[in-house]
Amino acid sequence: MFKNKVLLITGGTGSFGNAVLKRFLDTDIKEIRIFSRDEKKQDDMRKAFNNDKLKFYIGDVRDPQSISTAMRGVDYVFHAAALKQVPSCEFYPLEAVKTNVLGTENVLESAIFHGVSRVVCLSTDKAVYPINAMGISKAMMEKVIVAKSRNLAGTNTVICGTRYGNVMASRGSVIPLFIRQIIEGMPLTLTDPSMTRFMMTLDDAVDLVLHAFTYGVNGDIFVQKAPAATIEVLTKAILELMKKPDHKVNVIGTRHGEKLFEALCSREEMFVAQDQGEYYRVPADNRDLNYSKYFEEGEQDLSAVEDYNSHNTERLDVEGMKTLLRKLDFMRDIESGNLTVPEGV
Repeated sequence: MFKNKVLLITGGTGSFGNAVLKRFLDTDIKEIRIFSRDEKKQDDMRKAFNNDKLKFYIGDVRDPQSISTAMRGVDYVFHAAALKQVPSCEFYPLEAVKTNVLGTENVLESAIFHGVSRVVCLSTDKAVYPINAMGISKAMMEKVIVAKSRNLAGTNTVICGTRYGNVMASRGSVIPLFIRQIIEGMPLTLTDPSMTRFMMTLDDAVDLVLHAFTYGVNGDIFVQKAPAATIEVLTKAILELMKKPDHKVNVIGTRHGEKLFEALCSREEMFVAQDQGEYYRVPADNRDLNYSKYFEEGEQDLSAVEDYNSHNTERLDVEGMKTLLRKLDFMRDIESGNLTVPEGV
């Protein structure tokens, strides 16, 4: 499906963009365009991959003109550009709105204008029942996706989204932090040992986007079924793999805007979700502004379903968490005695 096609990845210098390049750069795809603000990361990526199929565009999703320049001639878009750090968004919520909400609007408008065939936007479990600015901005991003998808009659553009949980070892995530603290002899800083999070690898994230790309229709949101673990289990698994079971751990309490557990699908979404085996498909609510449909034709009983969250999904024990961690190349290296902090995470 990617043969002789041009793919644009917004926020492409991040962990997801790097994973996509490793998967596709040596296939028969015609060109992959990396769109981002950071020239240093682009230069690092250019040197690391050294491939003529890879093209770089400096720009910002907040700037429609810079997006338009990169969008010309593009067949497909993976929209990954976002502000993702929960504490940062808590202190600068309007910055999250500018990038995650208005930036998505700019990307989608440009994709529609330039006749892009398929757009997949990346969201997060924090968009479900959001309590922090990052999650709220991503929830609004999803609303923008669905709203845009309602007005695509007569066009060739399909817009859909994906939503996933904690991507292990993605840039800025807790696993590289723990590894660095262990190697440097510092105590591990644990927020709440009973906190649970969905666990996915970067390959899982790419697979989810490809599933949405292949099967999505306008307004769909796709969720991958994923196991979860408590932060305590994750910590023990890392310490055992690094052969440091007695390493000091400090419980520091939750950070600004953090939840005890995350949900990938709300109760209301699970009521309409389609089970596709490894994934859930949440179709768009395509009712229009005819209010009688809302006030006279109410929903059926929602009490028969519950949300899909990191407390009620498959729960990993320490051995299960270690098995999942061993899917990460650098964790296998670390387990074999190479105690170095991985680059780029």
